[in-house]
Amino acid sequence: MTSVAGEGWFQDPGLQRILALLNRDGGEARVVGGAVRNSLMGIPVSDMDIATSLLPQDVQARAEAAGIKCVPTGIKHGTVTLVVNGHPFEVTTLRRDVETDGRHAQVEFTTDWRADAERRDLTINALYADQSGLVHDYAGGLEDIEKANIRFIGDAAERIGEDHLRILRFFRFFAYYGRGRPDAQGIKASAVAKEKIRTLSAERVWSEMKKLLSAADPFRALLWMRTAGVLTVVLPETEKWGIDAVPALVIAEGKFGWAPDPMLRLAAIVPPDGERLMAMADRLKLSTAERSYVKAFADHPTIPDPISGPQFDAMLYANGALGAEVNLKIALANATAKAEGNAEELPRVARLNSLLAQAMKWQKPVMPVKGADLIEAGFEAGPLIGEKLATLENLWVSSNFKLSKDELLAKLKH
Repeated sequence: MTSVAGEGWFQDPGLQRILALLNRDGGEARVVGGAVRNSLMGIPVSDMDIATSLLPQDVQARAEAAGIKCVPTGIKHGTVTLVVNGHPFEVTTLRRDVETDGRHAQVEFTTDWRADAERRDLTINALYADQSGLVHDYAGGLEDIEKANIRFIGDAAERIGEDHLRILRFFRFFAYYGRGRPDAQGIKASAVAKEKIRTLSAERVWSEMKKLLSAADPFRALLWMRTAGVLTVVLPETEKWGIDAVPALVIAEGKFGWAPDPMLRLAAIVPPDGERLMAMADRLKLSTAERSYVKAFADHPTIPDPISGPQFDAMLYANGALGAEVNLKIALANATAKAEGNAEELPRVARLNSLLAQAMKWQKPVMPVKGADLIEAGFEAGPLIGEKLATLENLWVSSNFKLSKDELLAKLKH
């Protein structure tokens, strides 16, 4: 019998207090999903979600009577959040699906644990740990965890038909937890239903893709997404461009100590075409910061190889550092991969690494001469001021930003 009773997270006082509160007077509550899954896979546990046979209003009443803060975060759908010692615990009443349309589900509350399990997506997400720590498995999740197999509960096509986002969740969970080949039925059902992804909101689609791209190594998941035709639906920009830069990038992240960055991985698999990437940003409804990231990547001019430090400073001043950093990391990753079998690439790796360090510590200097300085020097306000400022700025940049205000004004007089 599998148990999580000895795990540190399971002994959390707040969790034990809630389980004790809900597991009395005819009620039953168990930890469900990610905490149980991660614990059995030896992965750190963060969030601890709870399923219960009690109705949400009963959970709320018990919490309030016990002096526990209760927030009705989704009470209509059976979810309330209990806060103990500043830590939130989501508590959701057992449910079964009454009607689904691929985007939303109508549910009814139940006391049947198996029915609640069967409405979930993947077997590894349908594991429940009761108050004693004993794990209850209604869908074969324990065996799949042992094999690192990502599999839909029951019929894959039916599960996807209930919620089309499950296609992307299948590949996302494979990126994090899967080994070997993905489940054949899941791949086939995803390929057949891939066009249904277009019916989902852009926010949901990008949220799943961003999580997938944040995995330690998302390459195999991306490869199978491409094989199933799913990647072309979600990111048509990758078509005829490819995902082959990802393995080198993952290796470089480990070698150079870069944190996994979903935006960098995205940039590595799409062409640096500003117009196409802005259309992608619109379609996926990227945030303002994310739009700025892909625009900086696409718009940054090609960095010559070799280039001197002062020349690169001038390029950073004109174009900003972000686009340079993104392009240099991708180039450095590719060069590092090539250097594994070709020592002649090592000097280029060193040059790119030096430029990247320069870009990452770059702080844009402030032009020391302003328009008011020229007016004070006797120039009339108007277009001429702008022309003279541009001339002085070019001189200043050419000096690698060393010329002072007085030196610049002195050059202007001559």
